[in-house]
Amino acid sequence: MRIADVLRNKGRTVVTVPPTATVGEVVEVLATRNLGALVVLEDTTPIGIVTERDVVRLIHVHGPRILDARVSDVMTTAMYTCLPSDSVDSLAATMTERRIRHLPVLVDGQLAGIVSIGDVVKSRIDELQAERDQLESYIDQG
Repeated sequence: MRIADVLRNKGRTVVTVPPTATVGEVVEVLATRNLGALVVLEDTTPIGIVTERDVVRLIHVHGPRILDARVSDVMTTAMYTCLPSDSVDSLAATMTERRIRHLPVLVDGQLAGIVSIGDVVKSRIDELQAERDQLESYIDQG
């Protein structure tokens, strides 16, 4: 299965923020939309990512005053990304090894979606269930 298949099932909608947004605004969007990460876009180009985990660590180190900081000052700019043609299995390995929970999907440098570790696990479970159903059907016919 490919990442394009995952996006076809879950959709390509990605919630984004501009680099001028504050960390406080990010917290509001993460909380109200029940999200784990936001991609930071400058015009239409992804330039970073900010996650719940990032925000918690920032508050721990800097206290609540960090909520007034700009996203551009705290976002992760060395973000890992993937392509729609990447396999779910290879992405699962990358996300596990690098301890990444969210990967933006890019096509020609433009944001085409986002996948989470939950999306990857769900697609793998769906694959295993389909294989199981096929095996059961084959056994029942035999």
